[in-house]
Amino acid sequence: MEKKQFQAESKRLLEMMINSIYSQKEVFLRELISNASDAIDKIYYKALTDENLSFNKDSYYIKVVTEKENRLLKIIDTGIGMTKDEMEANLGVIAQSGSLAFKKENELKDGHDIIGQFGVGFYAAFMVADVVTVISRALGSDVAYKWESKGADGYTIEPTEKDTVGTEIILKIKEGTEEEHFDEYLEDYRLKTIIKKYSDFIRYPIKMDVTEQKPKDDTENEYVEFTEEQTINSMVPIWRKNKNELTTEDYENFYNEKHYGFDKPLKHIHISVDGSIRYNAILYIPEKIPFDYYSKEFEKGLELYSNGVLIMNKCGDLLPDYFSFVKGMVDSEDLSLNISREILQHDRQLKLIAKNINKKIKSELLSLLKNEREKYEEFYKSFSRQLKFGVYNDFGMHKEELQDLLMFYSSKEKKMVTFDEYISRMPEEQKYIYYASGESYDRIDKLPQTELVSDKGYEILYFNEDIDEFAIKMIMNYKEKEFKSVSSSDLGIEADENDTTSEKEANEHQELFAHMKDVLIGKVKDVRVSKRLKSHPVCLSTDGEVTIEMEKVLSAMPDNQNVKADKVLEINIHHDVFQSLKGAFDHDKDKLSLYTNLLYNQALLIEGLPIQDPLEFTNDICKVMV
Repeated sequence: MEKKQFQAESKRLLEMMINSIYSQKEVFLRELISNASDAIDKIYYKALTDENLSFNKDSYYIKVVTEKENRLLKIIDTGIGMTKDEMEANLGVIAQSGSLAFKKENELKDGHDIIGQFGVGFYAAFMVADVVTVISRALGSDVAYKWESKGADGYTIEPTEKDTVGTEIILKIKEGTEEEHFDEYLEDYRLKTIIKKYSDFIRYPIKMDVTEQKPKDDTENEYVEFTEEQTINSMVPIWRKNKNELTTEDYENFYNEKHYGFDKPLKHIHISVDGSIRYNAILYIPEKIPFDYYSKEFEKGLELYSNGVLIMNKCGDLLPDYFSFVKGMVDSEDLSLNISREILQHDRQLKLIAKNINKKIKSELLSLLKNEREKYEEFYKSFSRQLKFGVYNDFGMHKEELQDLLMFYSSKEKKMVTFDEYISRMPEEQKYIYYASGESYDRIDKLPQTELVSDKGYEILYFNEDIDEFAIKMIMNYKEKEFKSVSSSDLGIEADENDTTSEKEANEHQELFAHMKDVLIGKVKDVRVSKRLKSHPVCLSTDGEVTIEMEKVLSAMPDNQNVKADKVLEINIHHDVFQSLKGAFDHDKDKLSLYTNLLYNQALLIEGLPIQDPLEFTNDICKVMV
C-alpha cells in the first residue's frame, strides 16, 4: 500500500471544497453520476475507432447502492475504468480533469459528448463522506486498484480485485448532526429525488434497488415489502427530440413535471440551434402571473443544463428583467464550467445564448399578437406592467425592443390597440399621438380635457396604470409621431374662428385672470382662457414634462421628492359660470376670490387630487348657497 500526499495547493483547495465551495451538498451525487456517465462515454468513443471493441448500449449503466447498516453509499459504473497512473493523475491533483484530457488526446470535437471535468467534482464527495474509496479496473487490464482517502491528509493506492471493468466509488457517509442531516443520503426516496432533479437526462440508465410495499394476498389490510431494481432517470430529454414527434400535451406535461407554474402555459417555444454555439431550449409564456411575481421571493431565470446535467436552477443571466416571466430551460454542450458547475467560467457563450433567446421571445410574442390576438391580450393583462417597466427602466435603453409589444385602450375602437394600429388611422393633419391618464377608463372618458381632441375626431389612448406615462416619456415618439397628453397646455391643434374670438376675449379679461392668479398664488402657474373646453366650466392643464398623473404617482412613493406639475387653471369663457366671475370681478372682489377657490377645488376633484382644506371647501359651498 502506497501512502501519498496531495500537492500543497490541492490540499488547500480540498479543504475549501469541503467547507465552502458548494452551496448545496446534494450536488455531490450529480458530480459522481456525471463522472460515471463520462466513463461510459469514453468506451463508446473508443468503440467508434477500435474495430476490436464493440459497444452494446444495453450493457452499460450506472448503479446507486446503499448499505444503511454500514452507512455506505456506492456509485458503480460499467465505464472505461482507471489504471493506477490514471488514479494518481486524476484523483491525486485537484482540478485535474481526466475527461478533459481524454477529449484533447483524442481530438474529440463532434463525437460523443464528454460531460465531466473529472477531478474537482469528484471531491464534492468529501462534503458528505468521512472516507472515500475508489475501486477501478481499466479497460484492457486484468489488475484493479483501490484508491482511498479520509480527506486533506492524503490518500493510499493499492492493488485489489475486481471482476469487471469499471469503477465503484464507496462513500462512508458522515454521522448526522443537528445542523447537517447526512442520513438523508442513505434514504431511497431522497436519492431518487436528487437523481431526478440533476441527472434525469443522463443518457445511460441510473439504477437503484428500491424497496416498495404491495398488498399481501389481495387484501389491502396487510402489506409486504419487496425490493426491485428500477431505472430512476428518463434518459431522453424532451428538448432533444424532434419537434414533429411532440404534441402540445407533451410540452404541457413537461411544464407541469418541472413545476414551472400551476397554470397552463399560453405558448411554448422550442429552440434548437446548431451553429457557432449549440444549444436547445424549451421556453414557456405563462397564462397567469405567479402569485409571488412582484415579491422579493420571486427569482427570475431559466434552468441551465450542460449536456443534460442540471447546473443551475435559476440562471438569471439568460433573461432580461422585462422577460422575467418566461419559464423554461436551456441545455448547451458548449458551456465551459469551473470547479463548482454552478459558476460559468466563460460567459461569452452564455451572453450569446441570452441574446438569441431574447430575440426569439420577442418574435414569438409579436407572432402571438398578429396571429392569435385573443391569446396575446390574455397574456398582456397579466404581464403588460412588466413590459412597460422594461421600457422605462435603464433610461429607456430597451424601448426599441419593447414598444411594438405595448397596447392601450382606444377611445375610438373601445378595445386595446397598438401604436402601429393607432398611427394607421391618424388623419393627415394630426400631429401627435394623444393620450389621457386616469384611474379608470370610465373616469378618463369623462375628463373635460378630452373634449377638443375628441371633437376633432382624433383617437385618444387611455392610460390607467401608474407606469404608463413614465414609459411613454422614455419612448418620446413612435415612427416620428410625438406623444401628447390631452392635459398639455399646448395640444398642437390649429386654431379655428372660435379660438380667435377666445384670444380676443382673453385680452379683454386679463385683469380678471390676473386677480384669480393672485388668489391661487403658489397653487397654479397661471390662469388662462381654455381653448379645449366645450361643455365644462373649468379644468387643469400642465406646462412642462411632469403631468398631474405623474405627480400623483411620485407623491405616493416612500421617497417622495415633492415633485409637482406646473398646473394651469383653464376657464371656459363660453360657460354660464364665467358670467358670474365677471360680475363678481366688477362688483365684489371677495366673492370673486370665493368663486376662484371653488373652481380650483372643483378642478382638483375632477383630477382625483386631494383638496388641501376640505373644511374650508365645504364652508365656501355654504357661502354660495346662503
